[in-house]
Amino acid sequence: MSEPLMIPCPHCNGLNRIPADRVGDQPKCGRCKEQVLLSKPFALTQGDYASQIKGDLPLLVDVWAEWCGPCKSFAPTFEQAASQLSGRCRLAKLDSEANQQLSAQLNIRSIPTLILFKNGREVARQSGAFPLPQLMSWLNSQGI
Repeated sequence: MSEPLMIPCPHCNGLNRIPADRVGDQPKCGRCKEQVLLSKPFALTQGDYASQIKGDLPLLVDVWAEWCGPCKSFAPTFEQAASQLSGRCRLAKLDSEANQQLSAQLNIRSIPTLILFKNGREVARQSGAFPLPQLMSWLNSQGI
């Protein structure tokens, strides 16, 4: 049995201890029984931000807005990345209009903006929409 990873549930924010070698087995949350690791981005809000940036799997946040054309064109790319990164990195979308206080706290100046968190800390940030190969290359350069 491998060393367990602490991973927050995207549904209830409960922290789950999951053996590293079982990450690919679609683990369920001990609290709400929902799937912990998704192959698609989940919605991030002010209320669950502090819980979701914690844990042993990195969290990549796409900060976007409904009125933003580049954000809309980048959304399918972000969805593809989520399916390719399942078990290595969790992906979330933060609506900057619905979460203005958090967007200000994160010092968002332009959208779309990608923020990578590891162990509760921001480790990288990238603004703008770009193709999947460039996104994956950027994440590889960050150790994902």
